Amino acid sequence: MPVAAQDSGDDAQAGSDGQRWVSDELTTFVRSGPTDGYRIVGTLTAGEPVTVLDTSGDYTQVRDSDGESVWILSSELQSEPSAIQRLPEVQERVMTLSEELEGINSEWQGRVASMTETLEARDERIQELEARNNQLDRQANEAQQTIRGLQARLDTQEEDLLMRYFMYGGGVAGAGLVVGLLVPHLPRRRKKRDRWF
Repeated sequence: MPVAAQDSGDDAQAGSDGQRWVSDELTTFVRSGPTDGYRIVGTLTAGEPVTVLDTSGDYTQVRDSDGESVWILSSELQSEPSAIQRLPEVQERVMTLSEELEGINSEWQGRVASMTETLEARDERIQELEARNNQLDRQANEAQQTIRGLQARLDTQEEDLLMRYFMYGGGVAGAGLVVGLLVPHLPRRRKKRDRWF
């Protein structure tokens, strides 16, 4: 379990405005027993993993990386690795996510390009269809005008034909009337009688 970092005057840098930044290279003192009365036997660096052996009061007995058993304040231990130890894992995770993001960006760029091409092709097709529709509308209007003109001519021709029929009929009827009036007044031939005696 990593050791929590403590702030100290030697491990901080001073800024021009009086601010301080905690150094990553902090150490904490360890003792030979579980109270403040025991002598200090060494230090542990912040972030160093240790193994818990026992707990007594405010102190915890741990084994450090050298195999030595020492006592440290329990408040200076934490259950998660320090940020320094997690940094490589976090960096690797960031790199993995960045690669995934680049892949997603490339995929979406390809999709967007494909959809853009499709939309452009559809727009062109729509424009062609609209132009064709306008052309067909013009042709339909012209055809309707032609049909109206032909219908008017047909109506006129029918009227002319009827007038001719009436004229022909009237002429025939008039001629028949004249012939009917003239025939009775025509001189008749007398029939010769055959005499046998």
